[in-house]
Amino acid sequence: MTQKRLAIIGNGMAASRLLDELVRRNATGVFEITVYGEEARGPYNRILLGRVLTGGSPNEIELKSNDWFAARGVAFQSGVRVTKVDPVARRLTTSAGDTHPYDVCVFATGSSPLIPQIEGLKSDDGGPRAGVHVFRTIEDCVAIRDRARPGSSAVVVGGGLLGLEAAKSLCDLGLHVTVLHLNPVLMNAQLDKFGGDLLRRAIEKMGIFVRTGTTADEIIGNGHVEAVKMRAGDVVPADLVVFACGIVPRTEVAKASGVPVNRAILVNDLLATQIPGIYAVGECAEHDGQVYGLVQPIWEQCAVLADVLTGANPRARYLGSKIYTRLKVAGVEVASFGMPDAQFPTDEVVQVFEERRGVYRKLVVRDGKLAGAMLVGCTEAAPALVQMFDRDEPLPPNRLDVLATGNAVSTPAEREVCNCNHVTESAVIEAIRDGCDTLPALCSATRAGTGCGSCRGQLTTLLTTHAVAKAG
Repeated sequence: MTQKRLAIIGNGMAASRLLDELVRRNATGVFEITVYGEEARGPYNRILLGRVLTGGSPNEIELKSNDWFAARGVAFQSGVRVTKVDPVARRLTTSAGDTHPYDVCVFATGSSPLIPQIEGLKSDDGGPRAGVHVFRTIEDCVAIRDRARPGSSAVVVGGGLLGLEAAKSLCDLGLHVTVLHLNPVLMNAQLDKFGGDLLRRAIEKMGIFVRTGTTADEIIGNGHVEAVKMRAGDVVPADLVVFACGIVPRTEVAKASGVPVNRAILVNDLLATQIPGIYAVGECAEHDGQVYGLVQPIWEQCAVLADVLTGANPRARYLGSKIYTRLKVAGVEVASFGMPDAQFPTDEVVQVFEERRGVYRKLVVRDGKLAGAMLVGCTEAAPALVQMFDRDEPLPPNRLDVLATGNAVSTPAEREVCNCNHVTESAVIEAIRDGCDTLPALCSATRAGTGCGSCRGQLTTLLTTHAVAKAG
């Protein structure tokens, strides 16, 4: 049987996960797979970029090596930018002018960093102003690290996850760091005012200065950055400015190819576009009005698309995702999912504040079931709460029980350690007993810790506990 040619445009986290799902379904026997990636390196975990910024090796966050591609017969075209797809001739064109045939094409182009239109981004000669950077790629991290000097000052524009990670990393490198965030609440996409205020206090204790309700209005400098002027007119001296204030789905190739685009590339429940033979997953895809920028929905999309493309489950459909986030933000544990606030008079809201511990926990309850939760400073209860949320299980009469114990799911066989990949505690323990005695080996065997990475601390604890027990 002649193999069909599958082209994957993009080499980020979505493309990497799609490859995993395809290989798991023996797709290399059905498809001749080629991946086209703009970056000169293999895929890596962008959520962990802070490690590279503080001096870690890019290999630490690598998802796939060249050997991985070679061992599975997947062609990897690195440093190649696709500029257009011809859906009639079924050929794609690269920036070098080369053309390549395909039978099935998947857009996994991800997003670009949002750079606001403000004065002073470019120097007088029209080139980029020295000291202005975005925080999106390994190369960005290397460039920022090369400019960062202990005792110098940095302004980070954006108080979301990536912005706060960049700020923490720069602070660890010895810089004076100021974060500017347009919304009055840090991480406002995940947190309410109370959670945002608590996170702000924790970050300020690290030595980072935070200015909310404002943003950069102008970059001041003669050839290189010297200061940032804010909307209120205040001026903050800066040797370095890092933009991490949002992302924009990359749709330029889809548009140039006649693929329908709204905010992102429009797909249906099969992750298919209106154009036959063309699909899209990840941050560049828009399904039922939603564009997801979180790991879990992207993982779910990749599983469905792999089922569809290989025929492993022809009835597979993507029906949207319940959104939840569990991350360590600049060293502070944060989890959030479901509704952030009550929407009806009959909704219950349970809030627990522990000022001394720096902990805030909130539950939104509807009809006796969990409709949303928010945890800052302590996320031990998050895995159990996420499972109750996913399964639509009733809460106990005393709502605090699920927060006090963090053990609403009582057995290791049910208790999830990694929500991104739905890996249970018992599966992790079994892998340790089977010989996984290091964190990389454990992550590779179970896939736990390979998504957002927030469960790695818990994995390390289980590894230490059960490795000791095994040795004993």
